[in-house]
Amino acid sequence: MSEAPQTDKATTLTPTRDIANWAATLPDDQIDALSMRWARHCLLDWCAVTIAARDEDLVRILVEEALADGAEGRVPIAGHTYSVTPSWAALVNGAASHALDYDDVNTAMFGHPTVPVMPAVLVAGASAGQSIDQVLRAFAVGYEVCCLVGQMSGPGHYHAGWHATATMGCFGAAAGTARLMGLDAGQTAQALGSAVTMAAGLKSMFGTMCKPLHAGRAAQSGYLAARMASRGWVSRDDALECAQGFWATQGPGAEPFDVARQDNQPLQIQNNLFKYHAACYMTHSTIEACRDIAATHAPAPDQIAKVRVRVPEPALNICNIPDPETGLEVKFSLRHTAAMALSGIDTASIEIYSDATAQNPVLVALRQTVQVEPKQQKTTMDTDAEVIVETRDGTAFTNVFDVGVPAKDADLQEKRLGAKFDALVVPILGAAKAETLKSMILSGESGPLEVLRACQFPTD
Repeated sequence: MSEAPQTDKATTLTPTRDIANWAATLPDDQIDALSMRWARHCLLDWCAVTIAARDEDLVRILVEEALADGAEGRVPIAGHTYSVTPSWAALVNGAASHALDYDDVNTAMFGHPTVPVMPAVLVAGASAGQSIDQVLRAFAVGYEVCCLVGQMSGPGHYHAGWHATATMGCFGAAAGTARLMGLDAGQTAQALGSAVTMAAGLKSMFGTMCKPLHAGRAAQSGYLAARMASRGWVSRDDALECAQGFWATQGPGAEPFDVARQDNQPLQIQNNLFKYHAACYMTHSTIEACRDIAATHAPAPDQIAKVRVRVPEPALNICNIPDPETGLEVKFSLRHTAAMALSGIDTASIEIYSDATAQNPVLVALRQTVQVEPKQQKTTMDTDAEVIVETRDGTAFTNVFDVGVPAKDADLQEKRLGAKFDALVVPILGAAKAETLKSMILSGESGPLEVLRACQFPTD
């Protein structure tokens, strides 16, 4: 996993312009075949989690608001019959894709890169009649910008309470859209400047509808920032580093570095981490450790006396709701998700994150035995967890798991993502239409508008 840059790396006094120049001038052939394959995997996963969120209340509210605002247009909303204007489509599709908290992660940006960037470039590509490969190359560039600014910002921004998916995502959406529109380095810098002043989102909103809204607003704001720059909108081309700029106000400890060091390294998209449990990513190592203990040792839930969950300290401020009362809060509860995993409940199922699960007396009793505590960290981006289960007869089982390791086998990853896609999409679109959509994405033979139309329900 990529680490935040150290102080001995080459620094720069012009990071905003440097990033803009990189995003605008990177040759297409430096976005290699493997990076493109990962981009297709990101699109496959994005379509799945967005379609699956079609019935979420927050999606319904946003769709109703778009229609009430007279935003009918030509860009489809995934999982629905409606099409709206590009800006509204970026917002609604972006929020929907984060609604289930089942979308991918990259620790270099301390957040979720695909949900703010993919909706923006899909909308831009659909509006301009671009090919899906052009869209995915722009996506890879926007994804990289999320990670570059995230690495330069360091952990201080996130730990101060900012939701990096919202802030870094806004920069990635702007850069990806600018790339797709063919903006030059100067225009891209202006787009990034506008994105800086629109970037917002607070971690205090985790567990509410506002967390997914962050992703949608980042997609919409980044898209608009690039569109405005194409028309001559003037911002600042030093907005990240200037006095009272992004880092001065929101990035304590930021260390900008020379982006040229990226030229001979794999793109960050190859470090993407896909989610196979429908809960906050910081619960996943705990879930996996508990699943392994349950599968290997099968301790009966009513015979468990104590469970110790040891996780990196930042997790205590992200997903440590001790006594969740709703299905949404369960997604952010280490105690409850540990109890679910130890009980053999399928944590990949989106339906299981319900109010009934939060209030299930068997699970409530088991979560009362779970003690969450911080573990010593090796880096600021640790994602591993140690779980110790003690039974009433004095037996103890220990397991350590780390989900923060990118896949090495792209074929196996595609198989796992295909299974996740089928589980989420087939119940909504039906087997035939789901398979058609999957083939469109993986083959790259259809345009972005056709892909979005295939995400609609019904698609006849």
